[in-house]
Amino acid sequence: MMLIRNISFLMHNLYQSLSPQYPSVKISNYPYLWGMEISFSIPNHKVRFIMKNNLLLVLMTGFSSLVAAQPAEPLALQKSFLLSDFVRAGVSLKHEDYLGKKAIKMQMPSEKFQDPAKEVLTDRTFMAWLPVDFHNGTIEADIASTLAHDAPAYARGFLGLSFRIDKKERFENIYLRPTNSQADDQVRRNHSVQYFAYPDYTFERLRKETPEKYETYADIATGRWIHMKITVSGQQARLYLDHSPKPALIVNDLKLGSEARGGVGVWIESGTIAYFKDLKISSELPDAHPQKVE
Repeated sequence: MMLIRNISFLMHNLYQSLSPQYPSVKISNYPYLWGMEISFSIPNHKVRFIMKNNLLLVLMTGFSSLVAAQPAEPLALQKSFLLSDFVRAGVSLKHEDYLGKKAIKMQMPSEKFQDPAKEVLTDRTFMAWLPVDFHNGTIEADIASTLAHDAPAYARGFLGLSFRIDKKERFENIYLRPTNSQADDQVRRNHSVQYFAYPDYTFERLRKETPEKYETYADIATGRWIHMKITVSGQQARLYLDHSPKPALIVNDLKLGSEARGGVGVWIESGTIAYFKDLKISSELPDAHPQKVE
């Protein structure tokens, strides 16, 4: 029972730290013939510690979206973020200089690389994201990628920006395949830029159902900084690269709809070591941003 008492002490410390932010936080103790349960809960989130026959069970519900459930921050202009501000979905982050610039390095474990011999290659959820309340506006960052030493043959230096990340882990995304841009194969070159919406509209579905509509060529490469800017208004998103006044890609039918809103993040896929800096998020849009381009 010493373990239960220690857990009880821990839970009450959590109560003291969280109760000012969550007035409805509750801690309950339930003695049973076979042991004891200590339950800690805030709205829509719960942790249960159960001791049964000297076996400790820890049951957690609702905490995958805990950070996203925090009060949203205003989006006048946000451009200064700490590593601790990011929700890390399967990736690691650390400060590191890259090409003479102070940056954040991001990568995923090599055991998470997809294996085309065992699974269909698809777009997944590896990213570092900020739980802001982004709806319409502008997202921009300087990004760069290299290939990991053990990157699979299909690796392309995948990295991009996710937006409108909601509590169910749905999101919109535009990403780059920098090595495709430098390939001699024109089909690969045409796949340098990609839009997708997770979970239902990944690249392989969009490419099969509407070939060429959500992909395009861009002059990009691994091993260099790329300025990436996305403007979002309703169901339209526009991608601008390297400060060009002309969009590289226009998506007129964002799959999650015009009312979607949520977080913003930097995304990667298998084999990528990514760097990013100067991430900026704003609810401001360029004056000339149209609702739709026919």
